Amino acid sequence: MRSYELPSLVISPSTENITDLLIQRVKKTPGIALFGIEDTPGTWRDVSAQAFLDQVQDLARGFIASGIKPGEAVALMSRTRYEWALIDFALWFAGAVSVPIYETSAPAQIEWVLADSEAVALIVETKDHQERFEKIKSNTPLVKQVWRLDDDSLFKLVGLGKSVTEDQVEKARTSRGLDDLATIIYTSGTTGKPKGCELLHRGFVDLSKNSQLELPEVVKEGNATLLFLPLAHVYARFISILCVHGGIRVGHQPDTKSVAAGMQSFKPNFLLAVPRVFEKVYNSAEQKAEAGGKGNIFRKAVQVAIDYSRAQDTKKGPSLGLKLQHKVFDALVYKKLRAAMGGKVEYAVSGGAPLGERLGHFFRSIGLVVLEGYGLTETSAPAMIGRPNDAQIGKVGRVLPGCAVKIADDGEILLSGSNVLRGYWKNPEATRASIQDGWFRTGDIGELDDQGFISITGRKKELIVTSGGKNVAPTALEDPLRASPIIGQAVVIGDQRQFVSVLISLDPEMLPVWLGNNGQKADLTLAQAAKNPVVLAELQRKIDEVNATVSNAEGIKKFAVIESELSEESGHLTPSLKIKREAVARDFAPAIDEIYGGAPTTSEALKIQD
Repeated sequence: MRSYELPSLVISPSTENITDLLIQRVKKTPGIALFGIEDTPGTWRDVSAQAFLDQVQDLARGFIASGIKPGEAVALMSRTRYEWALIDFALWFAGAVSVPIYETSAPAQIEWVLADSEAVALIVETKDHQERFEKIKSNTPLVKQVWRLDDDSLFKLVGLGKSVTEDQVEKARTSRGLDDLATIIYTSGTTGKPKGCELLHRGFVDLSKNSQLELPEVVKEGNATLLFLPLAHVYARFISILCVHGGIRVGHQPDTKSVAAGMQSFKPNFLLAVPRVFEKVYNSAEQKAEAGGKGNIFRKAVQVAIDYSRAQDTKKGPSLGLKLQHKVFDALVYKKLRAAMGGKVEYAVSGGAPLGERLGHFFRSIGLVVLEGYGLTETSAPAMIGRPNDAQIGKVGRVLPGCAVKIADDGEILLSGSNVLRGYWKNPEATRASIQDGWFRTGDIGELDDQGFISITGRKKELIVTSGGKNVAPTALEDPLRASPIIGQAVVIGDQRQFVSVLISLDPEMLPVWLGNNGQKADLTLAQAAKNPVVLAELQRKIDEVNATVSNAEGIKKFAVIESELSEESGHLTPSLKIKREAVARDFAPAIDEIYGGAPTTSEALKIQD
């Protein structure tokens, strides 16, 4: 087996836990701004490290006074906001275990997490969240208390805790060590009931300390970042903890539609995002240029950016002519894109799916280095990430110190390190199947080069085997398809079928702009657009473009356009935007059967009835 590992750069005392990261930060720089709170649109109020610690301890007293004991689980259901970090640290100061719940969760999903985690209390953000809980309250008898963020619950908790002494808080805080449970985070549940990942304090503490030492350009004291990804997901959660350790100012943006405005006012130095965000930034800029009659200029600027970045990876570097063109387009195009992101962004950490070489080169060339990372809920977030001065576009960077990776004989990526989960909560069978000889079986397929960089080719369970015996990784086709401005989701079909096909849903946000730019009525519904000849021709063009990158046996032979959006609300995406393939196959079975029943050719699209 090919393997690669890096020794840990720092060893923490076994008595430490996540709360020590905050205490150490306050001792070092008590006045540094750790958070920014947007009181009114575009106006941010800073919260210093000392002020945050004071608030955390006050709330921890409230939890202790309310009866929360060390080791007990408390669930939190909310959008991304300042109170999430406050509650997380307060629970850890009380010695408790935090359990995140996605704010979009249905009552049945809430019930599963609460019952399975044995949570004794629940914190919700809104009345709507509380009403969802009320529907399943009788099935979760262990939940004795419910607090809400949009009323005065937290203030009452703080008031309740005034009788709790500093010694009581310190006793609860220090009752947990590195090898104790910090949080139970549930998996997306793409293939069944979500599993609770037992993540220890050690994973977050070790990862935070090693990440700061390994990525000093990004995790730099005084930097700022705007979090808009769900804090219920381990990805944003780890960054939140890392920023406390690193002395980085964090702003929160719960409404994704306000991210652009938030970036311009908050002015982050680095971003945390998934590839879909970068695709949206690019597509929006492209369509805006088209609408303004500057489409040709934008496309030329894009090509120059990509050529310039690729040339940077050669011995000769960019030619004089390319340098001059790049300088011209920097003034005309690239500078405006940087300004749209606040003007100070230098780095972005991307995970969840491959970014793609083209976008990687484009963003690096305009002044935003995208560091591709790789990890799972089971690894407390990142296990691997690109370094600012040592990244290979199109590949995931090397493991972080204290982590190791190897490739099994069947191509599966295996990971080990102190960041790997202890096991799955109350699920020894799943634990035994996933953790063997200290290595976590990720379920992802990839290739490891001699320098320790990974190319991820797909999910083991999602691998399609056609009736002709051809192995096809669906993500290798889906990811580039989703780069199209009008494609919302693409779901590749073909397991045990004679050829590969794809179901496509249109992007309701970008579609009107694209339609207007292409001489069509901008107010077409998704159902109307799904039958529009110009739209179908564009989808076929994109499919042909993707097919040119794979063998004929792997290429998409037919496609169908869904007349509605595939989303979390429709039940076809997880909260982390992963495709629920079983749900798609079930709900659109008649259309899939029609695809393989000898109807339309590749240049035609099938109408799918909801």
